[in-house]
Amino acid sequence: MRVKCVICDKIETINDETLQAKQLRNRPIHTYMCNDCHIRIAENTKKRIQTGQFRLYKSPVEKDDW
Repeated sequence: MRVKCVICDKIETINDETLQAKQLRNRPIHTYMCNDCHIRIAENTKKRIQTGQFRLYKSPVEKDDW
């Protein structure tokens, strides 16, 4: 399966039988990101966390009253 990275527009091929290929075929909302972009974003995020100015906003979890 030929896929295109969302960020850098690099075209790569992945195995048709992998879980990632199945997700891309069945759910169009899923997008592909190449390993280079994935690593670069992870490194930049770690640097931002170390500065102390990074806040991760999570949605509040509602508790069920049983």
